[in-house]
Amino acid sequence: MKKIVFFLFFTPFIGACSLNKYAKNNRKIKKETFKKDSSLITYTAISYINTFKNIAIEEMKNNGIPASITLAQGLLESGNGNSDLAKIANNHFGVKCHNNWLGKTYFKDDDQINDCFRVYDNADESYKDHSEVLKKDRYKFLYDLPITDYKSWAKGLKTAGYATNPKYPELLIAVIEKYQLQNYDLPNGEYFTPTSALAPIKTETQKSISSIYVVKQGDTLYNISKRFNLTVEELQQLNNLVDNQIKLGQSLNVVK
Repeated sequence: MKKIVFFLFFTPFIGACSLNKYAKNNRKIKKETFKKDSSLITYTAISYINTFKNIAIEEMKNNGIPASITLAQGLLESGNGNSDLAKIANNHFGVKCHNNWLGKTYFKDDDQINDCFRVYDNADESYKDHSEVLKKDRYKFLYDLPITDYKSWAKGLKTAGYATNPKYPELLIAVIEKYQLQNYDLPNGEYFTPTSALAPIKTETQKSISSIYVVKQGDTLYNISKRFNLTVEELQQLNNLVDNQIKLGQSLNVVK
């Protein structure tokens, strides 16, 4: 009986210690980030593109990945550079730790609770590591595609398993065409000035997306936000949420 009581008492204690460990780590990373830069920038899509187009073009020249694809992924994965992961961890592509990462880490709910993400000293390091990720064998076939064929690259990334969202290619293509990012894949593309004057191009698949999502088992605000190309903060604002707590069966507005 004593063993049972000890187990029932000790198990929640271990779980609480684990949660405290993750929270303590994240507080440390956040403190280090704000110590380096206490006035973190809030980006618009246009200012994000203007800030990171040069590193995207540099990575294209060095590694053969279309700058349009890299920028579109950065915009989507980081919520225009405004997600916690981008601001605090300088991680603009949602790259997880995996077994080979020896650097600093940041924890957020994603496919699992407290998934481990890589922390970079600056955003340029995130862009360079993104190129390294795409050097894995499963992405090799992409480099046989023309560097200007952003549509095939977008579809190929999904085929290779880069993202679980079945609409990922359409989302990338829509962002590229909205801001004409394909111009950065061309010679002298760095001189192109992006504009948001064009209306976003919506595919039939995107038009059919319901504006309401019902929370399912295992859902978190973070993975729901990624699924619908939102930041956690935008999802909270759309639904008047004061924290990250959601309930099974809860209806959420997922369209801005």
